Amino acid sequence: MKFNTKTIHGGQHNVDPAYGSVMPPIYQTSTYSQSTPGGHKGFEYSRSGNPTRAALERAFASLESGEYGLAFGSGLAAIDAVIKLLNPGDEVISTNDLYGGSYRLFTKIFEGFGIKFHFIGMEEASNIENFVTEKTKLIWVETPTNPMMNVIDIKAASEIAKKHNLLLAVDNTFATPYLQRPLELGADIVMHSATKYLGGHSDVVMGALVVKDKDLAERLYFIQNASGAVCGPQDSFLMLRGLKTLHVRMQRHCENGKKIAEYLLGHPKIEKVYWPGFESHPNHKIAKSQMKDFGGMISFVTKGNNYDEAIRIVENLKVFTLAESLGGVESLAGHPASMTHASIPKEEREKTGVVDSLIRLSVGIEDADDLIEDLKQAIG
Repeated sequence: MKFNTKTIHGGQHNVDPAYGSVMPPIYQTSTYSQSTPGGHKGFEYSRSGNPTRAALERAFASLESGEYGLAFGSGLAAIDAVIKLLNPGDEVISTNDLYGGSYRLFTKIFEGFGIKFHFIGMEEASNIENFVTEKTKLIWVETPTNPMMNVIDIKAASEIAKKHNLLLAVDNTFATPYLQRPLELGADIVMHSATKYLGGHSDVVMGALVVKDKDLAERLYFIQNASGAVCGPQDSFLMLRGLKTLHVRMQRHCENGKKIAEYLLGHPKIEKVYWPGFESHPNHKIAKSQMKDFGGMISFVTKGNNYDEAIRIVENLKVFTLAESLGGVESLAGHPASMTHASIPKEEREKTGVVDSLIRLSVGIEDADDLIEDLKQAIG
């Protein structure tokens, strides 16, 4: 089954066996009747499993070429479950340019439980090996990175992980399985903030994990069930609905993203544009080899590196909405230093390029000409 068909049918039964419903029903229930203690039809309590959520988890697994999917209450809940695979004293090698919420979870929560994190540049994947010790258990990769759009070679990272018997987890939120499938490149775990492109309509908060290995899936399911970080049936239904248009949405995100990136690159007031589709991007060849296209996420800085100018621009946008998050059908603009990455200390942010003048765009599926006109009037 090809990807565009998988978005609609992948992992799904043809019809609901009860009444023939084409869409999986919303099983809005917390518990299930049993004929005898332990005698049930596959579900006993909705924290442990729910038919609507199960349908979604099968869809997640299908899209990422995995065997097992898990749906969580948020992307951070999914990341939380992965780190709970570890023990005090273990070490993690992580992308240094990553989502601020991930950094906050790693440093403010899990470092307190004795897990050590090394935040490093992974643009040269060989750099990862310099930080591997006998205590290393996990490599955490985000590619393209948020918000600097750095690209990391997943296959090369996988070779290092396998050489040292480490787990490799890839945050695939920006690319989505439409553009990039890390499990096919050797990753052990794929994570999504499904809130973003997978849902696609800015109306649900959710996280996802997908794996191939049965033992790893069982360990993660145990953590999920024991910790209770699950999503509800209504959100599962909304996410399933969103997935069915992922392929057509991503195609337009990519088309519009290219036009916006090229417009910004030629603007006299723009100093630098970060987008992996440019041949000048440091890892463009890797992006081209492991991604189908280059997505709709773009970051840029204005000349002079002026904080006030960046704030003026995002406040003056009219079609782009100034808001947190990304990946919806509508275009969004954000100021990472004061919004999504504010939890990272300023000196650490700036080491990776997240300066006070950086603006991040999530290019939606509107008419590209309208988006360009909006940027034109806002930048001036």
